[in-house]
Amino acid sequence: MARFASILAMLALALVLALGALIVAYRFVTPASTLMLARRLEGAPVERAFVPLERISPYLPAAVIASEDAKFCRHHGVDWGELRAVMKAAGADGPSRGASTISMQTVKNLLLWPGRSSLRKAIEIPLALVADLVWGKRRTLELYLNVAEWGDGVFGAQAAAQRYFGKSADRLDARQAALLAASLPNPKARDPGRPSRFLSRRAATIEARMREADVSCLK
Repeated sequence: MARFASILAMLALALVLALGALIVAYRFVTPASTLMLARRLEGAPVERAFVPLERISPYLPAAVIASEDAKFCRHHGVDWGELRAVMKAAGADGPSRGASTISMQTVKNLLLWPGRSSLRKAIEIPLALVADLVWGKRRTLELYLNVAEWGDGVFGAQAAAQRYFGKSADRLDARQAALLAASLPNPKARDPGRPSRFLSRRAATIEARMREADVSCLK
């Protein structure tokens, strides 16, 4: 039993070191998300072209922060207040909503597996804290905007802008950025190019919040 526990501890340490090495590497290299890799292994198409943050319309970071993580510039990878509120409100079946920050979503997309589980969340939280320290805010958001899924096989802002609006990511206007942000929670069911009434209303709300979004950490 002691030998088995020792082996598990060694495996856990090896996993932590491997993930830490990837976080450091992704500070400098262009990564692919686990979903992209899975699709490529299956032979499914992947639309994606990595672009630096300065070649993405400033409306999109503002829209994503306003929609996904209003305190992005103020926390250090994890919004502890929101996390506590979600856990406090959780019922017998677990939390009814998530408390994932942009940092947490980015490490999940790049290093972990999709779907909800307590184990994944337990790994995701410390990884987000480390990633926020290593990457900083600009790189974190740059990575997020380049690996986020915006439709079946559509990854990143550049591919999404071209697919839905026929333009490059640096030419997105405020409305288009808000539509892309509004589609993120369910990108395969929400089409920013042909928005439903619900998606249009959600985008209008995000567009209004964009004016007050804190993007100071991206400058």
